[in-house]
Amino acid sequence: MERMDHLEHLDKHLVDELAQVARETIREELREQTRKQRRTAMLYAASGALALYAGGAVALAVGLALGNGLPDWVAALITAAILGVLAYLLRGAARPHRHPAHHDVPAPPGRVVGGTPPAGPPGGLGLPYPPMPPTAPGAGVPEAQAAPRPDDIDPESPHHRA
Repeated sequence: MERMDHLEHLDKHLVDELAQVARETIREELREQTRKQRRTAMLYAASGALALYAGGAVALAVGLALGNGLPDWVAALITAAILGVLAYLLRGAARPHRHPAHHDVPAPPGRVVGGTPPAGPPGGLGLPYPPMPPTAPGAGVPEAQAAPRPDDIDPESPHHRA
């Protein structure tokens, strides 16, 4: 009986030792990954700061070039307008594209909204989902009570509650 107790103690000791080695190995691996990610993040931050200063220098150069033929305040105003238009265009490029001409057209019957329907059931009987109704949801409901469509929601607009 004592021999079994001794083996049990050895097993427990071996498991504890293996767990300790595994913890140390994982800890060292995570330290190395974190060190690499920290370096990458610092390089990205430095790159962004330098790009900001470069953009400021370009804006200053444009303003000074315009200031040669125009009053300084007009040159500054034109430079600000150019930067504003560029910011607006970049913001528009970052947002998902909308197709306003097509968002009022209901999906044809048999189509799944948001993409193509998956393949039919193995028996080949009918569609896996019922077809979409020919009228848009809320067509009989006044505009004030109709639920907004996902295309109509602007994530950048302020949210007001009544």
